[in-house]
Amino acid sequence: MKHRDIEVNGVRLHLAEQGEGPLVLLLHGFPESWYSWRHQFAPLAAAGYRVVAPDQRGYARSEQPAAVDAYTLLHLVGDVTALIAALGGGPAVVVGHDWGAPVAWSTAALRPDLVRGVAGLSVPPLPVSGLPPLAQSRERFGEGFYQNYFQRPGVADAELARDPGSTFRRILFSGSGDRPGADRPRAWVVPEGQTLLDTVPDPEKLPDWLTEDDIAAFAADYAGHGERAFTGPLNWYRNIDRNNELLTAFAGRGIEVPALYVAGDRDMVSALIGPDALRLLLEHLTPRLYRHVALPWAGHWTQQERPAEVNAALLDFLRHLDG
Repeated sequence: MKHRDIEVNGVRLHLAEQGEGPLVLLLHGFPESWYSWRHQFAPLAAAGYRVVAPDQRGYARSEQPAAVDAYTLLHLVGDVTALIAALGGGPAVVVGHDWGAPVAWSTAALRPDLVRGVAGLSVPPLPVSGLPPLAQSRERFGEGFYQNYFQRPGVADAELARDPGSTFRRILFSGSGDRPGADRPRAWVVPEGQTLLDTVPDPEKLPDWLTEDDIAAFAADYAGHGERAFTGPLNWYRNIDRNNELLTAFAGRGIEVPALYVAGDRDMVSALIGPDALRLLLEHLTPRLYRHVALPWAGHWTQQERPAEVNAALLDFLRHLDG
């Protein structure tokens, strides 16, 4: 595996890459880094693909623009399209997990000329404008819903950066299929007067798929930003309403390229969307859906919790694309 930096759209991004062949771009989510794809590099590269995972704008080893409004979906899709161009011009297969999934879905919808296939892990295809407006989330889950909680300037920033190792340990465990009550997935809601980390206690024992070395690797990736370690990632959430405004012109636009969706049946995203809405999203937005893979007992961290099953699904999808 090689590591290097590249500048796209005036922002320096850190890349991890391995292999030669058709480009497969892996986009991580919150609060992660390229390292969340550690189990996918070798199998995909061995199958004949060039695998590239950036630390996305504001995350981990990549540059963190200061302005909050520098993290809209248009910026993020722009980073992906510029990255594809810098890596040879594509078309590429784009795979996204968590926040990386809306970026992948939106890139496929807006630039199908650059994307020959798209896969989303955890987060299903959404309207091209991204996540629902904050007012809608507030009405449904209350002011303590984590996406609304993240809007408060500096609050979650300081909380999450105080001890990055503890932050990763708590958040990764609490979103996993191994947490207590995982068979009844719920949205993150922060009670009045508490913090997010108050609601996700530090586990006594990590699940088998997560080690202390993994926690240390994530924390090390974030160390360069100090007290602002999580400000860039949180700024993605602070553009939810702005995304809806900026992308109104593309309302109703579907995803024309072949698609794959993979999610665990214990993923908290399932509590946010519900089975009926999920079915409608898949039917209306991905007419060329190849497969919907449901992973029993898996939580939110799809490719980390179930690497063998995810790798098998991705390789099957790539074979389908390659005929």
